[in-house]
Amino acid sequence: MSSSKLEIEQTASESHQKQPGAVNAENAGGKEPETASDEGGPKNDQDFAAAEQYKNQGNDLLKTKEFTKAIDMYTKAIDLYPNSAIYYANRSLAHLRQESFGYALQDGVSAVKADPGYLKGYYRRAAAHMSLGKFKQALCDFEFVAKCRPNDKDAKLKFTECTKIVKMRAFERAIAVDKPEKTLAEMYRDMENINIEDDYNGPQLEDGKVTLQFMKDLMEHYKGQKRLHRKFAYKILCEIDTYMRAQPSLVDITVQDEEKFTICGDIHGQFYDLMNIFDINGLPSEKNPYLFNGDFVDRGSFSVECIFTLFGFKLLYPNHFFLSRGNHESINMNQMYGFTGEVTAKYTSTMADIFTQVFNWLPLCHCINQKILVMHGGLFSSDNVTLDNIRRIERNCQPPEEGLMCELLWSDPQQWMGRGPSKRGVGIQFGPDITESFCKLNNLDYIIRSHEVKDMGYEVAHNGQCITVFSAPNYCDTMGNMGAFITITGNDLKPNYKSFEAVPHPDVKPMAYANSLMNWLA
Repeated sequence: MSSSKLEIEQTASESHQKQPGAVNAENAGGKEPETASDEGGPKNDQDFAAAEQYKNQGNDLLKTKEFTKAIDMYTKAIDLYPNSAIYYANRSLAHLRQESFGYALQDGVSAVKADPGYLKGYYRRAAAHMSLGKFKQALCDFEFVAKCRPNDKDAKLKFTECTKIVKMRAFERAIAVDKPEKTLAEMYRDMENINIEDDYNGPQLEDGKVTLQFMKDLMEHYKGQKRLHRKFAYKILCEIDTYMRAQPSLVDITVQDEEKFTICGDIHGQFYDLMNIFDINGLPSEKNPYLFNGDFVDRGSFSVECIFTLFGFKLLYPNHFFLSRGNHESINMNQMYGFTGEVTAKYTSTMADIFTQVFNWLPLCHCINQKILVMHGGLFSSDNVTLDNIRRIERNCQPPEEGLMCELLWSDPQQWMGRGPSKRGVGIQFGPDITESFCKLNNLDYIIRSHEVKDMGYEVAHNGQCITVFSAPNYCDTMGNMGAFITITGNDLKPNYKSFEAVPHPDVKPMAYANSLMNWLA
């Protein structure tokens, strides 16, 4: 059961014997399982053979990263044979690859119920819990597997790593104290005397300010895999902190009649693809404004380079360069998916903490010409939410697990009417009628959101009123998708789409700085 191999079951018999004491396995996850009955089995051997064929087709599709098609095959297998733990576990893995953690968790639970002795069911459930930041629940499953397989080094490693995470988070809570929050500028007074070494030949701020030449030098410096001096990195963070604290939760943007305006989606630490956007569409300027719609960091291993580039342009063009918070601008996501590790490796853990504070002040959404609302995730579980409700959100916090702020960062559209539970396990899913009602109430033409990989880098849904844009091509070096950005003009708010392919980058793999357990999950 090595984590270095794709964990797909090839035959219905593999690892399918119940372990001693497995009937109580669900206690580790908090509930005693229901034993599978024969009533849900295949009607005949022909049904079982057909189910196995669907499963094998799903396995092949999973290997070629066609996750949606793989899920369809596993679903057909489950329809014919609903008591197979293997089918649920494999479908759970496909959902994990699509970051549909809520669905993955449901299938992990179903796998354990179908066969309490099938240990990969516990792994799937643990992986989903980990991805949702529910480490204690994941630890219960890792502990159970480690006890069942005391000589399995891989099982012991996963249990040990998860234990470390749980203890670390408990320690962080224990040492946290309530005290008046200092601005970074106040904290930076202790850092102003940082010396610049004689051998440093990188970009330098001019009189403490970002200039266009500094930004050009910085991007070339980063392309050469060099680091910005920590003195200037801290200064940029202090300036951004001061600026963002004065911004509202919903920022209004006015685009003049003939002015082009560009909206980009997730970047996820893919610095060289970010540079490609600027090559295709031009550098940011007062004549070429941009909005980047969250998830600047994590997964990609050049997140530090991305975020300092984006923060630098924000300081250079504060009224023509905009940044929205995504669900990955949060401490839970950063600790799991690599950004905290990357900042600590390239700078210090203190700087990682500073980023957490800065991210808390990022605006949650933007409204363009009073007609286009741009947010990272999506719409709400409540009717009658107005733009003024959004303006009043107190955002200086970690994203909550429910409410308007949570849903702005996490929700997704669905094809069918109404609302439904989130496939991610956080936020909601909203249908065309919800989008239409929200736009009508707030006198909007349409919404733009990001948050989801799309084959062409964008998707138009809900009768043109819900547009997704995703700007990280070949996401995580595995998905094969294109990236995209959207352009509009002030006198013509019709969206124009530009798709682009991934460009080469240095041989540093995605998630290189993530916790080893999260690398297994990825």
